[in-house]
Amino acid sequence: MTIEPNQVVTLTYKLHTVENGEKTFVEEADKNNPLDFLYGAGMMLPKFEENISGLKAGDTLDFELAAADAYGEIDEQAIAQLPVSMFGDGGLPAVGEILPLQDNQGNQFRARVTEISPEAVVVDLNHPMAGQNLHFDIEILTVRPATQEELSHGHSHGPDGTHGH
Repeated sequence: MTIEPNQVVTLTYKLHTVENGEKTFVEEADKNNPLDFLYGAGMMLPKFEENISGLKAGDTLDFELAAADAYGEIDEQAIAQLPVSMFGDGGLPAVGEILPLQDNQGNQFRARVTEISPEAVVVDLNHPMAGQNLHFDIEILTVRPATQEELSHGHSHGPDGTHGH
């Protein structure tokens, strides 16, 4: 069975960022803890899905996504200054810490603290991998049709379709 929309794909991957030809290891999903997802449901980067389209169980592939096709280029507008008073009694976060934030519409996002001054905490709202090319080494473990429940929920319920129950 080949990968196409409404199939659940289980795969392993190693992810590296690539800068000036230098690869830096970021994370991996191995056979003990593979990644599974409903193909075509918008959960994965579109160019990631495009690269694995038509593969089947046992296939391996390595490919690189340009920053623009991954998490985008770095947006200089996505740097914000949060008033120190916003942090109240909890104390100030450390540089490098990731803060869970929410906007007025209830959208949740993460911001990385880049600087702290007496008046403000400066945060970067860019995705941590923005501006970087991504290199994936993947192996397709299984491809199966999604269940009706998975299709109605819009996501995979695990490699066997049962949420591990």
